[in-house]
Amino acid sequence: MTEPCTLLIFGATGNLATHKLLPALYHIEAAGRLDSGSRILGFGRRDWSDAHWQDRVRDALSGRLGERLDEQSLGRLLSRMRFISGDLEQPEDFARLAERLSSDEDLPDNLMSYLAVAPKHYGDIADQLAAKGLNGQARGWSRLVVEKPFGFDLESASILDQRLRRCFSEDQIYRIDHYLGKSTVQNILVFRFANLILEPLWNRNYIDHVQISHAEARGIEERAGFYDGVGAMRDMIQSHLLQMLTLVAMEPPPSLDAEALRDEKVKVLRSIRPIPREAVHGQAFRAQYGPGRSGETTLAGYRDEPGVAHNSTTETYAALKLYIDNWRWRNVPFYVRTGKRLGKTNSLIAIRFKHPPQQLFRSTAIEQLKPNWLLLNIQPNECMRIEIQVKQPGLEMRAQTERLDASSCTLPPEHIDAYEALILDIIEGDHTHFLRYDEVNWAWRVVDPVLKLWATERDFIHSYPAGSWGPVEASRLFDREDQDWRNEM
Repeated sequence: MTEPCTLLIFGATGNLATHKLLPALYHIEAAGRLDSGSRILGFGRRDWSDAHWQDRVRDALSGRLGERLDEQSLGRLLSRMRFISGDLEQPEDFARLAERLSSDEDLPDNLMSYLAVAPKHYGDIADQLAAKGLNGQARGWSRLVVEKPFGFDLESASILDQRLRRCFSEDQIYRIDHYLGKSTVQNILVFRFANLILEPLWNRNYIDHVQISHAEARGIEERAGFYDGVGAMRDMIQSHLLQMLTLVAMEPPPSLDAEALRDEKVKVLRSIRPIPREAVHGQAFRAQYGPGRSGETTLAGYRDEPGVAHNSTTETYAALKLYIDNWRWRNVPFYVRTGKRLGKTNSLIAIRFKHPPQQLFRSTAIEQLKPNWLLLNIQPNECMRIEIQVKQPGLEMRAQTERLDASSCTLPPEHIDAYEALILDIIEGDHTHFLRYDEVNWAWRVVDPVLKLWATERDFIHSYPAGSWGPVEASRLFDREDQDWRNEM
């Protein structure tokens, strides 16, 4: 059971709170994991009473969960919920917030402040919380939860970090990357380090290359105001996909302690070979979806989406080729890519092994041995698969691919969000699945040279049809002709 605390949500009426945080809190409540004394305090601009917010939350969860909603669990959650109206730019509203937190005996002293607002407000909120003594100086513990993007580039991330750490210590700051809360991502650690048979193969002697992909079938929808200033590289690669790369490539940590794990991830990021300006076009590719089709449905191009400028060169597809210069991975390419309006929503880690160094089957009917793959599907279905070659039934010497699946591959996808585990980790003070600032810093160092060059190239961007698997030109990143993108399991 967790400690009682006050979960203070800034932006309590926004999309992130409505679609992610509140459903996660409901599932935590239904599982009996919240202390009976914990309370949820929403902070937003609307002039709502506690009862009005509770009614809005009831409507939102009913619409989202439908028949899966348990009325008893919902009733317990709503009884915890309080609301205070306020403007993020008005110091007097933070004074009222501090007064309510100190005078209302129903609200526990331990405080989790969740910044479910636009990143431009992070620094101001931290300043105001500290000015009102809500940063842990006079109460129980105080923890600050920050969503991505953490900065816009290396320089802005450094400035934001300095500002936050004037008010909160590093151990009080929880930088969320919700990918790290997904069970399959966490299972990478178990898969790698609890199975001795893999360790001798997990290096440059046996692995040909690694692909880490996140594909989305949907477009930007109504998020042009955010997305057009960010793009695919900042939105996905700098955060989620580089984190997955570190888990695949890291050395065994001495323990599962949060600092030990994060130390090893930082070592990977620091070992990534810098991309010089003259090598950007050889190691990075970007594109933007144009009009296309998905079955009988016509899909609009990115520049036709509401709120997007007709001459925008914001990338909706980005791919990188990275090298990790250490003893284990020297000269093994890691291909990282993401895109919107692709053929299917899927997140996949695909590890291809090298061909056997011999010509045993050259005089048989086997023309070319297909490679062995190790596949880790992250979402929507969680699955682990190994592809191996076996002889086909019959008289001739022919090979076919057989798949060895984990039993979970046949299960339907679970619609439990990673936010539940991460919220519980914050309450328990566990930093294992959160980013330390040096991780953020070194991740920005990887992508910053690419972003700087792309910022100067605003006259042209490659395109691909919406509903396809991306631009064919992205294959130029591969070192050899027999390498290609692995789109699905």
